[in-house]
Amino acid sequence: MRIGMRLLLGYFLIVAVAAWFVLSIFVQEIKPGVRRATEGTLIDTATLLASVARDDLLSEDAAHGQLARAFARLHNSPFRANIGGISKVRNEYHVYMTDAQGKVLFDSAGQAVGQDYSRWNDVWLTLRGQYGARSTLRDPADPESSVMYVAAPIIDGGKTIGVLSVGKPNAAMAPVIKRSERRILWASTVLLGIALVIGAGMVWWINRSIAKLTRYADAITEDQPVALPSLGSSELRRLAQALESMRLKLEGKNYIEQYVYALTHELKSPLAAIRGAAEILREGPPPSVVARFTDNILRQNARMQLLVETLLRQARLENRQEVVLVPVAVEALLAKIVEARTVQLAEKHIAVTIDAQPLHVAADAALLEQALGNLLDNAIDFTPENGTITLSVQPQGEQVLLLVTDSGSGIPDYALPRIFERFYSLPRENGLKSSGLGLAFVREVARLFNGEITLRNRPEGGTEAALRLHRHFT
Repeated sequence: MRIGMRLLLGYFLIVAVAAWFVLSIFVQEIKPGVRRATEGTLIDTATLLASVARDDLLSEDAAHGQLARAFARLHNSPFRANIGGISKVRNEYHVYMTDAQGKVLFDSAGQAVGQDYSRWNDVWLTLRGQYGARSTLRDPADPESSVMYVAAPIIDGGKTIGVLSVGKPNAAMAPVIKRSERRILWASTVLLGIALVIGAGMVWWINRSIAKLTRYADAITEDQPVALPSLGSSELRRLAQALESMRLKLEGKNYIEQYVYALTHELKSPLAAIRGAAEILREGPPPSVVARFTDNILRQNARMQLLVETLLRQARLENRQEVVLVPVAVEALLAKIVEARTVQLAEKHIAVTIDAQPLHVAADAALLEQALGNLLDNAIDFTPENGTITLSVQPQGEQVLLLVTDSGSGIPDYALPRIFERFYSLPRENGLKSSGLGLAFVREVARLFNGEITLRNRPEGGTEAALRLHRHFT
């Protein structure tokens, strides 16, 4: 199972268990809570009606007293009320009154008059000065038919002369309880849904950061170095930095071996030429031969010096992990690069066209100048006399495409996969080979700028180098 799914499952289980625990407490407390609240209203009602029933009890005609007349009017005057979505159309109170011996003198339902209620808890306890209440099933076979009664004493001159008990069916409270349970269940479902969405968002964010780190590691494995990604998390950022540090240490030995091997390979040819020329010069040849071989020694020496300098620059660049990107005006930079190569262009009578817009890219000006200079140098080397080179800039949304197009012979198919390798070089028209580090330098610059460099052969002939960089918005 993926780590993201594990995190989501664990997070959701924690939320679900917590929600279930809280929900179960709420649901368990709804019914007793509603009944306690109802019991409170019953005792208030019983106490109030007991004071009204006192005169009826003293009149010895409770069946026709004030309480009986009030309930008669209540039964004959139905009402309709909507209480929070619950419809109420009738009075649900059952009220009865007993004397001091527990004999029922008045019953709002008209069923228990004359019966002995002295054994019921509400009457029994109240007559003894205690709090009297009971819950009794109307139908023993129906557990939902219970009625809750609360009694209050009828007092005259400090003496209890009777009991007034008010009852209310628990079924009347069922709609309130069910409605509360439904609302709590609905709210819990919404809570779990929100928790799931938040958890999914967290997992997506973590997976996205891990995917960036994975792509970074894969690119390093495939020898396609990319910039260290921005992960948005201090822990993952430290992990990425540790991975990068480990990569640098592990690759250090192999990196040095490759450079030493390549440098040795590249230096063999000029060293052999210098040695051969020196051996000929020891024999005392004519002045014209001395001059020719002396020039050859100086030329090979310059070639080695250029190789070493380029190699050092390449090594410094590859060891840089990031650079400060600033806005660089592309049009002015291209003009500067072309002006610096006026002599080389004039020698081969190459016409250069600059097709640029006043755009800015996010780059380091010095590194971008060297990279574009390397691309232009390659174009000059492989473009025949009287050829053309075009430098153009194309905006593409949030990116800018820098194109260097020549009219040369193009790149052989066998060389295309290796064109960006260090020290890989193709022979020029003059038969000489370059250091093979120019395009490798451009690739490293593109990596540091979070860009991309590609080379392709044009169908109409020549080569097109495309350096894609991010546009700088002001």
